[in-house]
Amino acid sequence: MIVGLTGKNGSGKGEVVNFLSQAGFIASSLSDILREELKNRQKRVTRTNLIALGKELRETHGLSVLADKMLLKIQPDKNFVIDSIRNPAEVKALKKLKNFYLIDITATEKVRFARVKKRKRENDPKTLREFRRLERAETHSKDPASQQLIQTAKLSDFKVANNGTLDQFQNRLRHTIQKISQLIKRPGWDEYFMNIALQVALRSNCIKRKVASVLVKDRRIIATGYNGTPRGIKNCNEGGCPRCNDLVSSGTQLGECFCSHAEENAITQSAYHGVNIHGATLYSTLSPCIMCTKMIINSGIQEVVFNARYPLGETALGLLQAAHIKTRGL
Repeated sequence: MIVGLTGKNGSGKGEVVNFLSQAGFIASSLSDILREELKNRQKRVTRTNLIALGKELRETHGLSVLADKMLLKIQPDKNFVIDSIRNPAEVKALKKLKNFYLIDITATEKVRFARVKKRKRENDPKTLREFRRLERAETHSKDPASQQLIQTAKLSDFKVANNGTLDQFQNRLRHTIQKISQLIKRPGWDEYFMNIALQVALRSNCIKRKVASVLVKDRRIIATGYNGTPRGIKNCNEGGCPRCNDLVSSGTQLGECFCSHAEENAITQSAYHGVNIHGATLYSTLSPCIMCTKMIINSGIQEVVFNARYPLGETALGLLQAAHIKTRGL
């Protein structure tokens, strides 16, 4: 899951980062991007400079610039907590992530000001009047490139109050994270197996097209295959197939191609290793050609799921249907 944090000064966002980091989340902050830029410019990292630079970058590179940079760092197989989200455009950009949820951390002004005074940071406001002045600049600006905490908070998926003890706050966080975990969208079986097929395709050595197939039985992968020259023959991308290396027009001189197709390799690999594929489902990044279709029918495969249509594959799909083999395009 990707947990984003917003909230006013002193609300306790840092405590959330510490808490989730200890639970294995990778901690990131949009402010870190600003800090790095200030250091590159040889400027002091102060609250005032951070706010000014954030406004400058939004005006120059777009309102979502900080979030766009953060998106490049996110790894979909890991949990992240992202701090310092202060502009609605940043939320909208981060919501492109499938499992992103924004938490607004709230606390009363009295509690927040007391925390700010207690932490004694050099650039923190010393008086309630100064605290309120800075907060108005962060919350009520009409400039879309400025911090807009109130508008950002309106886009939150959850709110967690932090007016009591740390234990109380952490218990509320646990409850919220549990709620989020129940909302996480796992890929369905079709998406799961097709994504694996797309990764297998990267092993292809064909210079014309990279295709892969995955054979599945009882929701278990029993064989994979990708297109390329036969076993013991020089790889296509090393000059092994004259037809492919001549870059002939697609759909021509197919009889002269040395490369085995992905479906062909998945089926023959099964035979080579003595794996029974009767009743299996074949997931392929491309719908099969006529030759592979005949192999699919005779091998006892019961279903073919493909990600894209082979340009010359309509006849093959008709043949599969005539043989009462299910076909589905994703």
